Amino acid sequence: MTAEIEVEVATLGAQGDGVAETPAGPLFVPYVLQGERVRILPEGEGRATLVSVLEASPDRVTPPCPHFTVCGGCALQHMAPQAYAVWKHAQVEAALRPRGVVADIETLIPARPRSRRRASFAATRSRKTLTLGYHGKASHNIVPVSECPLVVPEIERALPALATLIGHGLSRSAHASMLVTASASGLDVAVSGGKTLDGPLRAELAKQTAIADLARLTWDGDVVAERRAPLVDLSGLSVAPPPGAFLQPTLDGEKALVALVREAVGGAVRIADLFAGCGTFAAALAPRAAVHAVESEAASLAALARAAREQGPSLRFKPLTTEIRDLMRRPLLAVEMKSFDAVIFDPPRAGAAAQCAELAKSTVPIVVGVSCNPATFARDARTLIDGGYRLARLTPVDQFLWSPHIELVGVFLKG
Repeated sequence: MTAEIEVEVATLGAQGDGVAETPAGPLFVPYVLQGERVRILPEGEGRATLVSVLEASPDRVTPPCPHFTVCGGCALQHMAPQAYAVWKHAQVEAALRPRGVVADIETLIPARPRSRRRASFAATRSRKTLTLGYHGKASHNIVPVSECPLVVPEIERALPALATLIGHGLSRSAHASMLVTASASGLDVAVSGGKTLDGPLRAELAKQTAIADLARLTWDGDVVAERRAPLVDLSGLSVAPPPGAFLQPTLDGEKALVALVREAVGGAVRIADLFAGCGTFAAALAPRAAVHAVESEAASLAALARAAREQGPSLRFKPLTTEIRDLMRRPLLAVEMKSFDAVIFDPPRAGAAAQCAELAKSTVPIVVGVSCNPATFARDARTLIDGGYRLARLTPVDQFLWSPHIELVGVFLKG
């Protein structure tokens, strides 16, 4: 049987776990801080469980959530805000270093508690109970949550009604997921993994949608009820995204990203918005520049085009064109970008390797990269730098409070 041991935490790893050096090798320990003396229980495979904190760091604070350490959603609620910001800044430096990317990293733009407008919950049921919550850390077990200091209040308030709703459509022992988005017109809920829809279930779910006062309910891709279009405000353009469409996690974070992108492109009059989604950046730039929005998800692009067509004249939009295109497999070529004064790319976590290879060969004077993954951002930045760009500005934006994840906005200038 493995015995408990006392160790000192040398540093924090990339996922926020502490690293403790032992004669048997390094151990990763969650919920500790650098410099702390702790008692741990080794688990094997380089992992350990925290038993107790013997000598606490001055940066340790009381976590705001009663589910912390049980729920797997947060890693760093026990870290003081200033130390947390310094740690996130260091994670960006650590991601850039192996690629030889040098930049003056600006101060982290922080995230506020209770600002996440989107959350994904897990649900399961037994004969007697229904559990709605988050997965535990590195586990398929679902931790029921009654509150969450990450999400906006309207999501938290709806948790009991959402549990009742999904309970009507779950088989025993089934696991389902529920994506909940707070829109301007109410909650937009998309469930996957539920029972197959039939007439009675569809009627019951529609009834529960009304009781919960949801804007829309989608069940395994089928819109069961849309009582109101779930609208989001993108810099004054009111867009109704399709179910499950990508949105920035927080409104504060979206505003920060938009402000940074607007400043970066300056007076550019023709801009390409690549991986455009529903138009977060296209909508912000269209009043002062002709924008070409490119995205592989046809429904998201259609939502942007419809909103721009209906509202663009009153918002004094310049021409806003759209193109359905898989930029991972078929990037915009350098020759196709000759007419653009600026290009923005905001890819998924996998980054934009193929697109950046073409950008590196282009003559576009300003390129703005938005990324939720510092590692793939560093790879793509290296490609652009090798193609003659310089990284003129790099700003970290925290949209993933108390987690190791971080958003970046990099401004690249040709020559």
